[in-house]
Amino acid sequence: GGILLVALVAALAWWGWQSFQTSRANAGSIAYQRGLESLQTGNSAGAETAFAEAEKAGNGAYKALALQQRAGLAVAANRIPDAIQLFDDAAKASGDPILHDTAAYKSALLMMDNGATLETLEAKLEPLTREGRPMLPFAQEALGMVRLQFNKPAEAREVFVLLTLGQDVPDSVRQRAQAAIDATSEISAAVLGSTGVLVFAFLPMFFLP
Repeated sequence: GGILLVALVAALAWWGWQSFQTSRANAGSIAYQRGLESLQTGNSAGAETAFAEAEKAGNGAYKALALQQRAGLAVAANRIPDAIQLFDDAAKASGDPILHDTAAYKSALLMMDNGATLETLEAKLEPLTREGRPMLPFAQEALGMVRLQFNKPAEAREVFVLLTLGQDVPDSVRQRAQAAIDATSEISAAVLGSTGVLVFAFLPMFFLP
């Protein structure tokens, strides 16, 4: 009898937890959809309010998505430090690899153009380049660009060569990697690091999920 009681209590606890999570997902979904509708009508203030609500009411997935949307709004308003923090918060909000890595990648792209050190950028990007990570080729590309930006053309070239040879690398990334290899052969690393023009010519700067 005691064993059956324990099993029943455990089953009810699990059901309660599942119901709570479902409720949070539903609440987050409604607020998130309202935010998307506000974006479509150009109502940035309404979108910010709705996404903030989704962040608070939703489960981990909707919280991560809402934070990324808020980060996109911050980018549009040129509040770059706020956007970086929101992307970092989004990366921590969910255990889902796609949601985590997408947010961390976007944060790194913003940091590249806003005074981050080589060590900080490598620490953020290198975990995203491990085998099986969903943003692997894009993170590798960004890592190569970071090393170009900090006058490390040899190390950057190694990354780009891997991208041209790798499997499951999107054609656009492969082409940009080849262009970067060609650029390092023709233009001095000092010019690349000082201007930053070529570095960012190849990166896809998409900040809205």
